[in-house]
Amino acid sequence: MLESVGALTGSPWIYAVVALSVLLDVFLPLLPSGVLVIAAATAAAASTTTVTAAAGGATRQVPSLLVLMLCAATASVLGDLVAYRLAWRGGARLDRAIARSRRLTTAQERLGAALSRGGGALVVVARFAPAGRSVVSLGAGAAHRRAKDFLPWSALAGVAWAAYSVGLGYFGGQWLGATWLGTAVSVLALFLAGSLAAVVVRRPARDREPTPTGV
Repeated sequence: MLESVGALTGSPWIYAVVALSVLLDVFLPLLPSGVLVIAAATAAAASTTTVTAAAGGATRQVPSLLVLMLCAATASVLGDLVAYRLAWRGGARLDRAIARSRRLTTAQERLGAALSRGGGALVVVARFAPAGRSVVSLGAGAAHRRAKDFLPWSALAGVAWAAYSVGLGYFGGQWLGATWLGTAVSVLALFLAGSLAAVVVRRPARDREPTPTGV
């Protein structure tokens, strides 16, 4: 995989592949969009350490890490918006599907409470949790939360996730080179952040459970 991504980093296609993967993983959480972003950033960062002057003193250009981050962040927000709008229009069928899922129901209630208080940190944290982006975007749309309450936090979440993923790939590429070890260490850091986010997202739901009292 790393070799294939490395070959793509020399062409604009890497941006399209990353954007498409990030856009679709709100519907298909199993897509390895985070791994792809990290692998692309790792290959690009490692390339900057081996660039040599070509004939005429020209320097071979490598993909911009900033553009890579902007592509990932923009695709993340667009995917959230599409899921939000589809859930908004889902009607009674989607409401029944959410009602059958304890996880979706809990997420919808928590999101509504957070947005009504003017805080959307849950949206940002959930972006790092496995399938958290899907649950939050669909929950916001199904509950008909106002776009102006949800989308700014979605944008912040997309930028934070993209910056973190690209940063992991960049530092992994700088320190360990474009190797499987460098990519694996960066991906592990991404998964650890996701596990921590999942704990943070779920903990308040348990805290709200009533404490049994003696008679």
